Amino acid sequence: MKRISVLGDGAWGTALAVVLRRAGHAVALWTRFADNAAAIRAARENAKFLPGTRLPDGLDVVSGAPPEADAYVAALPTQFIRGAFTELAPFLRKKAAIACVAKGLEQSTSRRPTEILREVLGRGARLVVLSGPSHAPEVAAGLPAMLVAAGEPKASTEIQELFRGTTVRVYTSRDVAGVELGGALKNVIALAGGICDGLGLGHNAKAALLTRGIVEMARLGEALGAKPKTFFGLSGIGDLITTTTYPSGRNLSVGRALGEGKPLDQILGGMHAVAEGVWSSKAVLALARKHRIDMPITEEVCRILFEGKPAKAALKDLMNRDPKKE
Repeated sequence: MKRISVLGDGAWGTALAVVLRRAGHAVALWTRFADNAAAIRAARENAKFLPGTRLPDGLDVVSGAPPEADAYVAALPTQFIRGAFTELAPFLRKKAAIACVAKGLEQSTSRRPTEILREVLGRGARLVVLSGPSHAPEVAAGLPAMLVAAGEPKASTEIQELFRGTTVRVYTSRDVAGVELGGALKNVIALAGGICDGLGLGHNAKAALLTRGIVEMARLGEALGAKPKTFFGLSGIGDLITTTTYPSGRNLSVGRALGEGKPLDQILGGMHAVAEGVWSSKAVLALARKHRIDMPITEEVCRILFEGKPAKAALKDLMNRDPKKE
């Protein structure tokens, strides 16, 4: 049995806390807000982010200083990591592995989540990326899922071992950049997939879009030091498939509403959870331009999101690009 603190009370953090507690670990789910902690403890359910999942007995819910742990799960949205971990750093056990499950890029810097954590926590932090096709309600319900833990081998293996015997099977990898970028970039392509659905373009168009989308992901990833083959594994195409087929997925839902002609402010105003792709898309496009990588789908998604370009006009421009070899 290990002591584990899950830092972040969103749907994914809560689901992982449930799985790890069922495995027999001593688990604390940390939330930044005391009233959230009190409400979850009283109901034994995270009604805001993961309704319908009863928390196992013994799963603690805390705010304030997180309990010292043998391992931590960083489950905060990417845009909040820097501020939150600047405050949390003094309370974290220095030699404990930290599994980061955020999927995005910091909008202001284009940094990956573990790059942000490295800047905040220092070079000695034992950081692991944990990513893959994983919708929180299914994982919390005990349905099988597979993830990839990427980082220094010993730390990655420690995170892998935490899930041994659970319904979550974890593989290991050394390609931190590839696994982490897969989780971030697929959210932008998922927005495009939702737009495709909202426009009613059918299965052929969506299949083509996702295929060209994974090419964009691998193209940028390779320019940033990732291994192209990583994008054709669990944390790349696997996660992309899940994100673009799960009907209530956040990024897919936002894209669908955009395709139906709804304004972004209205869409986001009706959401509790964070659609990481919206905020990561600007950072992704900035990296693509910096490294001179052609990412036409990402370009059009950003124009729809932030320039008010009609989705039908974006589709027309994509279809009318100069002919090329595959």
